[in-house]
Amino acid sequence: MPSTDQQQKTYSTPGRFDGKVALVTGAASGIGRATALRLASEGAEVFAHDFNKDGLASTAADITTAGGKVHTRAGDLSSRDECVAAVADCVDRCGHLDVLANIAGISRADHFPEVEEDAYRLMMAINADAPFFLCQAAVPHLLESKGNIVNFASNAGIMGSAYTAVYCMSKGAIVQLTRALALEYLKTELRVNAIAPGGTDTAIPANFHIPEGADFKLIARIMSPRPMSQPEEIAGLVAFVASDEGRSIHGAIISIDNGLTAG
Repeated sequence: MPSTDQQQKTYSTPGRFDGKVALVTGAASGIGRATALRLASEGAEVFAHDFNKDGLASTAADITTAGGKVHTRAGDLSSRDECVAAVADCVDRCGHLDVLANIAGISRADHFPEVEEDAYRLMMAINADAPFFLCQAAVPHLLESKGNIVNFASNAGIMGSAYTAVYCMSKGAIVQLTRALALEYLKTELRVNAIAPGGTDTAIPANFHIPEGADFKLIARIMSPRPMSQPEEIAGLVAFVASDEGRSIHGAIISIDNGLTAG
């Protein structure tokens, strides 16, 4: 099994995104932060978005210190208006848009009968509605730039998972959104793909609350014996898929889950 050092090693490709603008949501932490840093290190002008102002400032400071270009916007993506405004602000400040990375997401577990409406509405708003409205606002600009969208699904959008019915629904919606858009724009140069991570070492699993009385044997069905992925690994896949090297990747749901959905 690879060592931790090997797992965390990254291989940036300087200049791969020179002249490109990337809007990255969830950029204050985890995979979103790692993606913002990775794309900036490869020459992209990054428009970083998140609800967490302090985390966003930290990401921007790291990009600037490393010599990268970054703009930030703090806002609540559960609002359609914010999704539309974020894309408009990005294009206004950066001049165009080449990559939309829909990474922001939330998760929680509950016994199904105990799911409260507010919790349901919020998760669907952040995980499913926001990517829809961001894509809707971004597509005209991405058609012009011959750019691409990288949505974030999950292994939970491909397989069932006990106690996370809403999360599974929201990520399943991303799988189908990606496929539907890929077909609708098949005759253009716009590319639309999704990445489906498994367990990743971020705040989401670290703060994950298991409901009282949950059956751990059912929870274990979504756990791989291999170590969790690191955010930098996922960011590396985003960079490849969003780059010109991924020009033939379209309509794909790419799993990076340590074998969870292999069978």
